Amino acid sequence: MTETVILSDVLDLNAAEPLKADLLALRGHPVVLDASAVQRLGGLCLQILLSARKTWAADGVNLSLGSVSQYWTEQWAAYGAPDFNTEGALA
Repeated sequence: MTETVILSDVLDLNAAEPLKADLLALRGHPVVLDASAVQRLGGLCLQILLSARKTWAADGVNLSLGSVSQYWTEQWAAYGAPDFNTEGALA
């Protein structure tokens, strides 16, 4: 069964530890991230998400991005991060 993680509207330093804990608790399970409420994406949370993507890929489990906000799209691109749902993008 695929789990859904609804990302906080502000993914800053304060959100980093809870985000990491939420993701680690779901390791080994397929997960869809819902970024539809995200208004701000900080660098530390970006690193956590990129690390999770690599971890899930190494485990052979799907971690994908579902709905996203315009803010998410703009800020993700501003960091120059690879497309989250492209297989092998983070290899």
